[in-house]
Amino acid sequence: MLGVHFAITAEQEKRLLDADGDDDTVSEIIGDLEEEWADDALKVDTDKAWDAIHRCLTDGSLDPEAGSPPLSLAVAGGRHLHDEAYVVHVTAGEVRDVAAALLDIDEPWLRERFGDFDDDYAGAADEQDFAYTWSNLADLRDFYQRAAAAGRAVIFTAM
Repeated sequence: MLGVHFAITAEQEKRLLDADGDDDTVSEIIGDLEEEWADDALKVDTDKAWDAIHRCLTDGSLDPEAGSPPLSLAVAGGRHLHDEAYVVHVTAGEVRDVAAALLDIDEPWLRERFGDFDDDYAGAADEQDFAYTWSNLADLRDFYQRAAAAGRAVIFTAM
């Protein structure tokens, strides 16, 4: 599954939250969002690195309830809007908190936590995987700064 974060407008947020509990409608809204998205500054692709990023920011597991906010909210720890896929909502207020917390994350911090994952991690957990994860985390950190500055909520998807 490839991960994507979108800094959504209040209108897009309302549509998604109103559809919570209806997986088909949520999937349709996400499909429209992906198809119509025009502002690359308010979107970031984390490809497959989202998995390792979430594990590093929490307790090494992919459990959405693992870790503590605000870092646990950066990828999969927010409000889940879909039962079969990752469609995870983080409020604009939480986005500000995540953005501030991510500023403290540097390469040595990530290296210390990288690879200390549950057995279900599918990545190589080698130096190449670390470099890939660090690069994507740096992009995600920059994205959260832009989303916070824009006062937007964030939706993470991996489908």
